Amino acid sequence: MVAQDEHGGHMVTERVAPVVTANPEQVSAWDGDEGEHWTDHEDEYNAVVHRLDGYLLDAAHILPGDRVLDIGCGCGLTTRQAAGRAPSGHGLGLDLSSRMIDRARERSRLEGPHNVAFEQADAQIHSFEGQVFDVAISRFGAMFFTDPVAAFTNIGAAMRSGGRLALLSWQGLRDNEWLTAIRAALAAGRNLPDPPAGAPGPFGLADPEAVRRILTAADFHDVTVEAVNEPLRLGTEAADAFGFVSGLGITRGLLRDLDDAARTNALETLGAVLAAHQTAEGVLLDSSSWLVTAHRP
Repeated sequence: MVAQDEHGGHMVTERVAPVVTANPEQVSAWDGDEGEHWTDHEDEYNAVVHRLDGYLLDAAHILPGDRVLDIGCGCGLTTRQAAGRAPSGHGLGLDLSSRMIDRARERSRLEGPHNVAFEQADAQIHSFEGQVFDVAISRFGAMFFTDPVAAFTNIGAAMRSGGRLALLSWQGLRDNEWLTAIRAALAAGRNLPDPPAGAPGPFGLADPEAVRRILTAADFHDVTVEAVNEPLRLGTEAADAFGFVSGLGITRGLLRDLDDAARTNALETLGAVLAAHQTAEGVLLDSSSWLVTAHRP
């Protein structure tokens, strides 16, 4: 990777050697186009799931002196929120995206809190110091492991006895209107196959029984899986939402094989769908996720 000069108001970033990983396909995406888009649209992504943040942080029961590990931290908002609840503790955010880690560091320098650190790393195989964390959290960042039992075993080994795990993961495709509506709008007459549940990706932890088996096998106890149903806010109004959604990875992927006419029609349909979901609170589409909690023995 190469150093990037400051240009056009962007922060100077110094890229380091590629992360050691057990998930090369995920690194290719998240340390590539996906990570770039998430960083460029950091505020929009955070606004989309803002209603869910409180569920995660409250379930983690973070105490003032806790050391918190944030798995798949993205641009670091949840790490900073967690560290804010642990003023005499510390937060460490891990992510596969070097660009998002750069942004997370920038945010913490400018906005605080300063009891945080960020590292580009794969939590499945990262060499942690030992049993140092009181809490591990993840806001939709723990669904991408090629071997989830190995990953959560490694994470658990970094936690102290009695340590608490809290994470959010998506339920199945058919339970998430925000995804089914986008896919239907962009199908353009195609029969789109459902992505497989359990494979690394958005639905890697969609099966609650599989989640219980994975965490139990990784030596977590008292595993609970609770449904959370909150609308996602895709924008303040239809045009705003269209600008954001039209650049999502799922949208780019579904448009890729369409000719110009079909692509234009699909985007017009997407715009109409988003307009139909505009409310006084913004463009809202339903979502369903799992709030998973567990403890280390």
